[in-house]
Amino acid sequence: MKLRTRPAAAAGALALTLVLTACGGSADEADSGGGATTQDTTAQTTTEPEEQSEEAHNDADTAFAQMMIVHHEGAIEMADLAVERADSEEVRSLAEGISAAQGPEIEEMTSWLEGWGEDVTPMGDMEGMEEMDSGMDMDGMDQEGAMAELDQLSGADFDRRFLELMIAHHEGAIEMAELQRAEGENPAALELADRIVQDQQAEITEMEQMLQDL
Repeated sequence: MKLRTRPAAAAGALALTLVLTACGGSADEADSGGGATTQDTTAQTTTEPEEQSEEAHNDADTAFAQMMIVHHEGAIEMADLAVERADSEEVRSLAEGISAAQGPEIEEMTSWLEGWGEDVTPMGDMEGMEEMDSGMDMDGMDQEGAMAELDQLSGADFDRRFLELMIAHHEGAIEMAELQRAEGENPAALELADRIVQDQQAEITEMEQMLQDL
């Protein structure tokens, strides 16, 4: 009887060892596979909210981008005329700086609108568009009227009127940017609004000093 029980005990021990080994391998595989899955899931959940945040926008963001593109285009049109016509090198340098700064901002806002699936051209019936439109006025004139007046001037008279109209133009941009800061939600658009307020207020101060020196 003793000779028969020893092989049986040995076989039982061997079977137990194989079972434990198999369980350990399965646990290791589960840990390695489960860890990768957890990391992948975590990576997906951390990137998706950021992407959604960049694309999130409301009507105020859309109106701001559409109308500020038009506003910037008007400033560049005036500035380019000043580069050709200004009597003062100081005024000419200011005009060059305005054109160089606002061109890239137009490209930036255009890319937002395209990414949001919105029209680049302003839509008059959009909520908030009428409020933004008030920032387009310059001393009671629209863009066409301002350009027509500047085209008739030369020398110091041109420089003086250009500065007066560009100050009014910048004040309109600040008004539009303040409205965006109050009602917009897109982070990039809000950041640009902050930058416009800061940069154009600084240029207004500079132009006011130029007017005093003429």
